[in-house]
Amino acid sequence: MSIWSKVISRTTGALFGGAIGTLLGRADRRKVDREGDRGDATKEVAFTIGVVVLGAKMAKADGVVTRDEVRAFREVFHVPPEELKNVGRVFDMARRDAAGYEPYARQIARLFVGNAAVLEDLLHGLFHIAKADGVIHPAELAYLEGVAELFGFDGPAFQRIRAHHTPPDASDPYVILGVAHDAGDNEVRRAYRRLIREHHPDRLIAQGVPQEFVDLGSQKMAHINEAYERIRRQRGVP
Repeated sequence: MSIWSKVISRTTGALFGGAIGTLLGRADRRKVDREGDRGDATKEVAFTIGVVVLGAKMAKADGVVTRDEVRAFREVFHVPPEELKNVGRVFDMARRDAAGYEPYARQIARLFVGNAAVLEDLLHGLFHIAKADGVIHPAELAYLEGVAELFGFDGPAFQRIRAHHTPPDASDPYVILGVAHDAGDNEVRRAYRRLIREHHPDRLIAQGVPQEFVDLGSQKMAHINEAYERIRRQRGVP
């Protein structure tokens, strides 16, 4: 069964009846336990449900959901053709629901406590949706800041994440690495190595996140590498 089939089967009739744990349903939790892969299956399904909700509410943050934003969502999530109708139904239910995003963001944060890289990649996916129509609306930016705060990212960390989504000539490589402009070469190198280690695809796979976010992590690693190389060239560091 694909991840999308699991999502649909576990949320029918109860998508917004409560928090993500309730969405999975106790019967399904017991089934996962019996199958012996509760860690991977439960995490992956819960994560995906949460991202569908946050993605839908991200698209609605500026008051209108555009075709570009829906397309961007499908780019972040490679939904199989046979699952498009079902996933679309979940997405539409999420964006029409009056409940806020906060309970879902908090639960995802608890689900991946200690795994900041997973939460950061989720934010990158939301940024991708936000900028799909060519501009990040102030309401969308406020939404992203709110989600980031619930995920445990402070102001500088949020600015570092945001820097990945500005034009290459406008982004600050120091902001991308999360270091000050006057940081020493060793400090810059340590920050670079830490980010590469945290966002390595193998580490994300081990956390049980969907393949789409493993791919997103790979794209982010490319930005981190580019930022580090720019700093090295500027400083003349071999």
